[in-house]
Amino acid sequence: MQPTFLPWSGYFHLMSEVDIFIFLDDAQFQKSSWHNRNRIPLNNAPHWLTVPVLHQQLEQTLLETRLKNTTPWREKMTKLLEQAYAKHSFNDEIGSFIELISNDNFTSLAELNIALIKIMSQKLGIKCQIIRSSELDIPGIRTQRLISILHSVNATEYLSPQGAREYLIADGFTEQTSISLSFQQFTPQVYPQRKADHFIEKLSMLDVVMNIGWCDSKAYITQIYLGN
Repeated sequence: MQPTFLPWSGYFHLMSEVDIFIFLDDAQFQKSSWHNRNRIPLNNAPHWLTVPVLHQQLEQTLLETRLKNTTPWREKMTKLLEQAYAKHSFNDEIGSFIELISNDNFTSLAELNIALIKIMSQKLGIKCQIIRSSELDIPGIRTQRLISILHSVNATEYLSPQGAREYLIADGFTEQTSISLSFQQFTPQVYPQRKADHFIEKLSMLDVVMNIGWCDSKAYITQIYLGN
């Protein structure tokens, strides 16, 4: 999976379902994508949190994508997060994320995203082994490279997000390897969102945590959450 910014609950559900999780940190950066933005609720509507980055070359990877430090975006974003979740039941949990976002030692988008995902997964009790594709040094593109990566870690089954179904089938994944292919099955549930007059779906996982805490959030991503 590509390391995206403060991803939604489905991302962590997939992590909880596998033995080995591979960050595709050398995938190509895409402008106006989940790579550097996600949503939280503000005034009963989804609000984008966007990490400003430098787009220096056409095919730069997430690892090569540098954070733009010429504007005070870190301070603005952390203040917005503090204000948005100030009165939530679990607002004291925001500190770990604010600390990472505020840390100007992170200069790469991939490094920031991976740090945020790792701390979230640890607090959710996810135990999978984590590998970065940039460390494997495997050439190729699309499905061909994916299969090579899977062979390099001796995988016997690949759990894919639903969004990749079309191109994996079109590329003939199952014809090229004996590794079995399955697709993630995750249906996000309604959870209580503070002072919301309607439920806003598919926000950052951070919103789930701020509203129901770590214990219920773990139940949420493993689809045993019973609600409040």
